[in-house]
Amino acid sequence: MATERLLNDFPPVGAADWEAAIARDLKGGDYRKLLIWRAEDGVEVKPYYRAGDLKGLAALTSLPGEFPFRRGARPSGDWVIREEIDAADAQEANRAACAAVTAGAEGIAFTRLSVRNNAELEAALAGLIEVPVHFQLADDGLIRLLVERLRSQQNGADRSTGCDPLANTEFAAEIVRTAPTGFVPFTISAAAFEENGAAVIEEIGFALASGIDFLAALTECGAAANRAALALEFNFAIGANYFFQIAKLRAFRMLWARAAERFGVSPHASRARMTARTSRWNKTVYDPHVNVLRATTEAMAAIFGGADAVAVAPFDECSKAPDEASRRLARNTQLLLKHEAGLGRVADPGGGSYYIEALTDILAREGWKKMQEIEARGGFRKAQAEGTIAQALRRSLQARETAVQKRRRVLIGTNQFANPAEHALERVDVSCMNGIHRGARGYEDLRLRTESHAADTGRRPRVLLAKFGDARMRTTRANFATSFFACAGFSIAEKRFSNAAAIAAANADLIVLCGADAEYAEAAAKLMPELKALGRATPVIVAGDPPNAEELEAAGIADFVDARSNPVEVLAEWQKRLGIGD
Repeated sequence: MATERLLNDFPPVGAADWEAAIARDLKGGDYRKLLIWRAEDGVEVKPYYRAGDLKGLAALTSLPGEFPFRRGARPSGDWVIREEIDAADAQEANRAACAAVTAGAEGIAFTRLSVRNNAELEAALAGLIEVPVHFQLADDGLIRLLVERLRSQQNGADRSTGCDPLANTEFAAEIVRTAPTGFVPFTISAAAFEENGAAVIEEIGFALASGIDFLAALTECGAAANRAALALEFNFAIGANYFFQIAKLRAFRMLWARAAERFGVSPHASRARMTARTSRWNKTVYDPHVNVLRATTEAMAAIFGGADAVAVAPFDECSKAPDEASRRLARNTQLLLKHEAGLGRVADPGGGSYYIEALTDILAREGWKKMQEIEARGGFRKAQAEGTIAQALRRSLQARETAVQKRRRVLIGTNQFANPAEHALERVDVSCMNGIHRGARGYEDLRLRTESHAADTGRRPRVLLAKFGDARMRTTRANFATSFFACAGFSIAEKRFSNAAAIAAANADLIVLCGADAEYAEAAAKLMPELKALGRATPVIVAGDPPNAEELEAAGIADFVDARSNPVEVLAEWQKRLGIGD
């Protein structure tokens, strides 16, 4: 009753009233341009959502654990804390796995272990009978070994592998017919799509089309649809777009249940088994502890999205082999989320959120359309063989990398707010940097080249930000130039000047004028003769995009940098001009 009285003090506000208030605040500004956010998938996100946005959406009243699993595959919000073990030797991998379990890990994924015989399998699984174990590198031989072992084993935790189910569908059908329950022999890696550029809708559509191809192929080979569905795991990489990542898992789970249903799969067997890993794509070598923050929010998105098992990568895995400290930090991230934050106590905490529910529906509809496009081409395997999938990934990857290069997509500490004094050269293993697409790589190459140059010559190029004139513009443009040139690891000095002679006399390898557009012509006309009189050929750059750029170039200005510049391209060119080689 007290709540009802309180709500009476706040009468309902209709959507028209909200829109009218927004229009007044915009004062004639373009609503779509200012308030509608367009994600990389083309999905348009409104500034606010209301109950009316949920009208007609499917399965909103279902409970967690109920078909079609929009709200989760389990009635519980708990998940398995999975730890990845990268040791290649069976005994070494087992020691690391047992230590991880003792320290709090609840599941193990062997990422580099290649098991060749039963003795090595026994060694790898010693002491892990009650622990779920995943073998990422699995060939036909290992799968057969696991089948034989599980047949003779009365109980124990689930076993799974990363074997591609579409690589050999006849073998897959054989295993599905003979494998005991508790063994999940195949994985569709949606993570591979994400880390090779796929946007969220593409990731959903490609993974769904792969799974449909698998069910179609196995049922054609005579395998039972239920058992085929239960033999499959989906692995997702969780990126930085927090709410999209939550909605991604919710949408995919619902779509898979509907797709499996059309093959005659029972509601129980149509529950997608989903594991998640923090994405490699957005991790950085510089300012690496920001990776801890990135991984924490990504793990939360995976948990809220309903992943069955989650792996948090060590923050330094993109620059070197992780050590015990970074592995412990990764593990403890999930332990804190589970036991301190209590995230496992609530199933589907985003359920009923107007935004998350509306976004889930958008991604589900668009993901289904993407799957249908692939089906119209003859299915996933045919589209993959024809290069359609690879072409789409290249397009998306190029768009994503361009967004990072032009700083529309921010990687803190790398393409924005970089610390030019930070050194990474001595702690980087280049072999760990290679082999996976990462958005930061172009900027990291710039920084490492500068560091190598400094190691060889004893100094870094010194950039002087010469501030003058209009107080607001000189500060704004100096701040921009600081962030811009720090991305290459240049040494940066910032100073206010009252005359051109003082600028010309300053110690610098590169001078950046920071002032108002209207002041640049006069400044250049005075500075260039002063430099010539001193016998200096120091290049001069203007911060901004003044309308009289041609006049300034004629006066001797070497370049212009502004918000539309591509820092990777511009800084790479200036490295060459300043004598920094590859």
